[in-house]
Amino acid sequence: MKRDPYPSDLTDEQWALIEPMITAWKQGRVKRSATGDPGSCDLREVVNAIFYQNRTGCQWRYLPHDLPSWSAVFYYFGLWRQDGLDQRIQELLRCQVREGAKRLEDPSLVIIDTQSVRAAAGVPKATTGLDANKKVSGRKRGLAVDVLGLIIGVVVLAASVHDNAAGTALLDQVAERCGNRLEKVLVDQGFKDEVLIHGALLDIDVEVVRRNPADQGKGFVPQPKRWIVEQVNGTLMLHRRLAREYDHRPDTSASRVYWASIANMTRRLTEPAPTWRDALELAT
Repeated sequence: MKRDPYPSDLTDEQWALIEPMITAWKQGRVKRSATGDPGSCDLREVVNAIFYQNRTGCQWRYLPHDLPSWSAVFYYFGLWRQDGLDQRIQELLRCQVREGAKRLEDPSLVIIDTQSVRAAAGVPKATTGLDANKKVSGRKRGLAVDVLGLIIGVVVLAASVHDNAAGTALLDQVAERCGNRLEKVLVDQGFKDEVLIHGALLDIDVEVVRRNPADQGKGFVPQPKRWIVEQVNGTLMLHRRLAREYDHRPDTSASRVYWASIANMTRRLTEPAPTWRDALELAT
């Protein structure tokens, strides 16, 4: 049945970017299946439902009836998280965006930071905690991004866990995904010697970016290059499902970050970059 599109839906051009990966995954699952049944669900519509939920923040059972059933979307979301398909799509698109920007696939500089996000009622206490410094009860979301603001690594931990745990986990991820080309990682003053030592063991120079003493008392002052990860955290908040921790499993929360990044990059690859004239037209 034909339906009216939602703003979060994939266009034909955007679907063409990720369809080969999903088709290959589906064929691999059929080969491993005891029945050989490929299933009849429209996987493009499943992705549309994931994008819709990420952007609007609705619960599983509140997905619109003209999208696939919530149970089917939940089933595929879990399978793709388990098989790492979300991360593989994210990596493929990241390389394409970098190539389009006339850069090599893997960056030489990465920025790491953490953000504490409040947890909703019902999220297990075993996977949450209190960030005593930021006075936030929930989870800590760690991101590793390049200078284009493209996500390379994600880790989700209890907010009570020190930044060092997130930093070392992210260093392992970026070392695996960026290879020998990675030279330097920028972090803020919340990361201590443990992260610097772990970086040295991975042959990565970890540099702590310190605030200029002259900026004391001025509130938030963007630090050169390191502000990029702050900007990425801000854009993720446009996906309302990420504005608060609703998911019981931390790896589900991490998967949502990857899907939000996929949605952003498919637009980036298919839509022309906005100009100041576009911004003026929207404002008037």
